[in-house]
Amino acid sequence: MKRLLAVLAAIASIGATPAPDPSAVDLKALMAETPAPVLSAYRIFIGEGPNRPNAGVTPYALNTPLFSDYAEKARFLYLPPGAHATWRAQGALDLPVGAVLVKSFAYPADFRKPADKVRVIETRLLIHRRRGWVALAYVWNDAQTRAVLKRAGTRVDVAFTDAHGKPAEIDYRVPNQNQCKECHSLSGRLAPIGVKGRNLNGDFAYAEGTENQLAHWTRTGLLVGAPAPDKAPRTAVWNDPAEPLEARARAYLDGNCAHCHNPKGAASNSGLFLNLEEARPVRYGVGKRPVAAGKGAGDLTNDLVPGRPDASIIAYRMASTEPGVMMPELGRSVTHEEGVALIRDYIAKMQAPH
Repeated sequence: MKRLLAVLAAIASIGATPAPDPSAVDLKALMAETPAPVLSAYRIFIGEGPNRPNAGVTPYALNTPLFSDYAEKARFLYLPPGAHATWRAQGALDLPVGAVLVKSFAYPADFRKPADKVRVIETRLLIHRRRGWVALAYVWNDAQTRAVLKRAGTRVDVAFTDAHGKPAEIDYRVPNQNQCKECHSLSGRLAPIGVKGRNLNGDFAYAEGTENQLAHWTRTGLLVGAPAPDKAPRTAVWNDPAEPLEARARAYLDGNCAHCHNPKGAASNSGLFLNLEEARPVRYGVGKRPVAAGKGAGDLTNDLVPGRPDASIIAYRMASTEPGVMMPELGRSVTHEEGVALIRDYIAKMQAPH
């Protein structure tokens, strides 16, 4: 790829215009006002299926991601040739116009064999166009050969065997474009939420070997301005028992709740800020009364009550699947049992502030 770019640069220097590479990602299609009806038009993946990213499409993972009905997620970043992301100490990285965040949602037939018989349900794109970010969702057919745009969203029946060997069924919901805006909203504008530098500060198994993602992105020119990984902030891995309980719980709430519950999010008027940067206990719920939770609070009066998970609104709403009570409101239809267990353990061992 580097050799090809060098050749193109040499041609441009003598006034010639190189022909577009028909096998490369189609940046023109990505930037068009009218979205393509099928995902393959963008050439993000090689061939018909969802498994082989094209050149210039970089896989990545988050230390603690959003829970989405137990779906497995494959994430990719595309940047136009010569472009780069810029480090930010807080919030998502600064991504240039032409950047695309790609996220595929999938289920293996049996979670005890996670690489076997994997069915990709949808691939979502977050595209940075000149007028701002645009969210699109493409749903895959059963043959895994074609993904079609679903701007109005849809539902897909999903059946699998869970990690404990029990059969499970999910009424999987592909969001419509307005629902995308509800989660990906900062100060009223659509924006990325997951690609925070601290949430990328972890190892990834690349084809050429395992490397810290911040180091890899810096070395390959995808990212500028980032500190060395050991000097950079880092989000804990929520399900790694080797990490401190409080760090894991705060990371989970950050990844699953803080896209709305932050000073610039859709729930900013609640005064409950669950982003990791919030250091004031009352602001992240300790002893805090809700502003207007309605029936969502049940008969409880405080968001987090140290030592008492049964008295804490956050744990109550996380465990619920009832509309108007459950939190997050979108993105799940079942309870994340492991996530609830983590937060309950965190609250049970929490010390009251002095």
